[in-house]
Amino acid sequence: MNQSDQRNISMMMDLYEMTMANGYFQDPGAEDLVTFDVFYRKNPDGAGFAIFAGLEQVLDYLEGMHFDDADIAYLRSLHIYAEDFLDWLRDFRFRGTVRALPEGSIMYPNEPILTVEAPLIDAQLVETAILAQVNHQSLIATKTNRIVRSAEGRLVADFGARRAHNVDAAVYGARAAYIGGAASTATMLAGEMFGIPVSGTMAHSWVMYHDDEYTAFKHFAEIYPDNSVLLVDTYDVLASGVPNAIRVAKEVLMPMGKRLKGIRLDSGDLAYLSKKARKMLDAAGLEDCIIVASNSLDEFTIHSLLEQGACIDSFGVGERLITAKSDPVFGAVYKLVAVNRDKVCLPKIKVSETFEKITNPGQKRVWRVYNPDGYAVADLITMADEVPDPSQPIPYVDPEKPWKSMAFTDCTVRELQETVMVDGRRTKPSPSIEQVRSYVKQQLEREIWPEEQRLENPHTHYLDMSPAYYQMKMELLKAAQATK
Repeated sequence: MNQSDQRNISMMMDLYEMTMANGYFQDPGAEDLVTFDVFYRKNPDGAGFAIFAGLEQVLDYLEGMHFDDADIAYLRSLHIYAEDFLDWLRDFRFRGTVRALPEGSIMYPNEPILTVEAPLIDAQLVETAILAQVNHQSLIATKTNRIVRSAEGRLVADFGARRAHNVDAAVYGARAAYIGGAASTATMLAGEMFGIPVSGTMAHSWVMYHDDEYTAFKHFAEIYPDNSVLLVDTYDVLASGVPNAIRVAKEVLMPMGKRLKGIRLDSGDLAYLSKKARKMLDAAGLEDCIIVASNSLDEFTIHSLLEQGACIDSFGVGERLITAKSDPVFGAVYKLVAVNRDKVCLPKIKVSETFEKITNPGQKRVWRVYNPDGYAVADLITMADEVPDPSQPIPYVDPEKPWKSMAFTDCTVRELQETVMVDGRRTKPSPSIEQVRSYVKQQLEREIWPEEQRLENPHTHYLDMSPAYYQMKMELLKAAQATK
């Protein structure tokens, strides 16, 4: 299943995109090929890196993009578009080439993560939809990975649907969370659409509906003897919740040859309660009964709980995962970097008084540079026709210290972007979500420095430039200055 199976979201765009497209349509250069880069300017939460997610949905959107009769009628009702343009839209399909990092790639600010080369109108119309997918899913995947790393090997489940900003945010957030390392989701639609494992326990309403807590637990265990996780904080965790759970384990499950799978804590002092509950469970011979914790958790809360010796085996994380609460905006942008005119590729640059908003112009390639141990030491932007030769020193410019003469030695390089779409059609089958998830894990275990994975004050991963690329950028800046 994908988002285009039962609905057409081709109109997912800002007004100015369609308005500019109508204007371009009247121009003889409307079929000029242009290049746009998607990149972002800073890692969320002060992190050392981010995780690229949402590419699959971008490709779904581009392949299925079309304007039906209802779309055309709506556009006509605005009374701002030429009729011949509306007629042209009836047969529209995206004709571009897309290069992108593989989904699940570890990525860094200011490097192109997705590049669109397409006729001018095509490239302009797709901006908002691309950014909506990349910004949302990359944010949630990155946040989830921080939470998963803070759990130090304990399972993390996505419990966030009811706190998500809408249904799509819940479903695609669950997808991104799984890519980022969550073990499961409570969101059934995400499980159905993407094959994500689903997990869940019970709500307080189950306990409150029954005449008493023991009866509620007993009834649940009789229905789900192989998967009973009992919510023990509806009334009093230590005085009734845990004792009643133990009683059900002994009186209901053990005679059936079953074991109580777990208990869940959803309120109170989770460190204190989990340690007390662990002692009670162990004393009752339920050493294998896990303790699940939920209740407004994030990476910082989980880290603090574990530092306090909390006896928690699994975390259900809701609102602060699905909304990336501490830094709720990813900030990827879509900027024109080149125009092909009369068979000549002209680099374009956006100049700003704010240094961070000056773009990296032109068609380009981005490479990851590795040391002999396989760890990534930097990323390198080059001209489109440059291929670094690792058998020789690879000169580079640090744009923050351009006066220094530097070179990578004793290294290997890997180009990061690959062609995923030509003439609006995928070039190969997309990887499964399990493969994307495994790719994230593999990079973090084998390629990304542990120092970059610190939750606070991580090591900075550098984005350098080849001398030729840096010179081209400086020449464009000087030319822009001269035209003021």
